[in-house]
Amino acid sequence: MLQRIQRQRSSFCIRARMKACGIIGAVAFVSLLAGGAAHAEIPPCWPACAAMAVAQNGPPLWAAGQNPDSSNAEKGKGNDTRIDTEHIFGFAMGSDIGEKGEFELESENIAGFGRRTGSYFALSGLQLLKYTVTDDFRVAPGFIINSNRIRGVEGFEDITQTGIGGAVVELRYKLIDRQKAPFGLTLHLQPGWSRLDEATGLGVEQYSNEFAALFDKEIIKDRLWGTINIGYGMAASRFKNASEWAHDSDLSFQAAASYQVFKGLLLGGEVRYVRGYEGLGLDRFRGDALYVGPTFSTNITGNIGLSGAVNVKVAGKSIGNEDGLELANFERVKAMLRLNVHF
Repeated sequence: MLQRIQRQRSSFCIRARMKACGIIGAVAFVSLLAGGAAHAEIPPCWPACAAMAVAQNGPPLWAAGQNPDSSNAEKGKGNDTRIDTEHIFGFAMGSDIGEKGEFELESENIAGFGRRTGSYFALSGLQLLKYTVTDDFRVAPGFIINSNRIRGVEGFEDITQTGIGGAVVELRYKLIDRQKAPFGLTLHLQPGWSRLDEATGLGVEQYSNEFAALFDKEIIKDRLWGTINIGYGMAASRFKNASEWAHDSDLSFQAAASYQVFKGLLLGGEVRYVRGYEGLGLDRFRGDALYVGPTFSTNITGNIGLSGAVNVKVAGKSIGNEDGLELANFERVKAMLRLNVHF
């Protein structure tokens, strides 16, 4: 009997370690793929950091087979204080902003694949340092790393480049606390400046701003959360050596849900609808896109989180091109991988 129990414990530990190794391998594979596709000169280092964190602290809690109910039993609480909803929905965002005095490092990497013709890859990495000033207000300065590899795409110059793309300041104000009200609401503002165009990789002078209202709600206690985002963005830009400025804007609607399968592991799905316009005030319609796809969020350790999503375009049209998917203004596939470190 004792030998059988020891063999069962050994088998359980091996399976948990294999799951943890699988996570790290997947993260490393995605990073190497993105870096290779863009011929990036700045290799990502956070997959190695995540691997070291797992080596020091053990595998994620869900890899050991724990579920959300066990966490409540351990804490002696029946609420979702261990769930921060900001990044559990993929591209969509929740209303949580962290606790007063909290610092957080975030690396959000978004890749776009596929246009109507040729080979297209664009990677935008947003690196933020977040500080929660009060329970309701957070500020986060940051910079962007852009990488592009474009070949034979109609309307785009062939280019391979990687460089510092610009700088932003993200501001969040929590208007309604979801822990004290039926739902949460946070207002998002992010002004920015860019020296590289995210879509084409060409040198540009660009000033942008984005606004968003982030609603979320706990639907099933400790299990299921939902969110709705309404966003508006605008930008004024001109390419280097050009005298004329171009103005554009967009309107977006996002809805997502995320379910806690095991303690620290959430899976879900989201829908995103985006409309692009010429002019800063949604003046002349250019095209639209409807994306759908799966999402995930997990805790690598107590203070390190990993989340991501893959969105596939399923519908959309553009002015002057009524046949097939609209791929002049929007990519065919958008993928995102995000690492957060709290301290």
